[in-house]
Amino acid sequence: MGKNEIDHVWTDKKRTLFGLPLSFTRYFLTENKFITRVGLLSLEEDELDLYTVTDKKLVLPFKQRIFGCGTIILYVRDTDTPIKEIKAVKNPRKVLAELDKYINIQRDRYRTRGRDMIGYDVHDCDCDDCNDDDIN
Repeated sequence: MGKNEIDHVWTDKKRTLFGLPLSFTRYFLTENKFITRVGLLSLEEDELDLYTVTDKKLVLPFKQRIFGCGTIILYVRDTDTPIKEIKAVKNPRKVLAELDKYINIQRDRYRTRGRDMIGYDVHDCDCDDCNDDDIN
């Protein structure tokens, strides 16, 4: 593996005209990160930790669907990239299943489930220090 290669479990390019990978955007899924690499000579990479994904959405526009492509939207608890679009990839349902698998593995690893990912509400606190008088 070269020095610019990423040890990945899935990779694909953004599809353009007729579903062909004629783009300089490449996606990588590793066991714990999702990486978007853009560029030809100069490269820019954006990484997000899988355990920070709060929700996913599959979008299948007609023009992409004709060629077996789709777009996956990840909602992420990240200040840099709160919404990550994985645009026009082949077999989007399979990719979403792979993402789900590794997202759940990472959530279990970091013990982040349910309300841990949404945010903290003072009314959810079970401790004695939290009471409604202190809120106002």
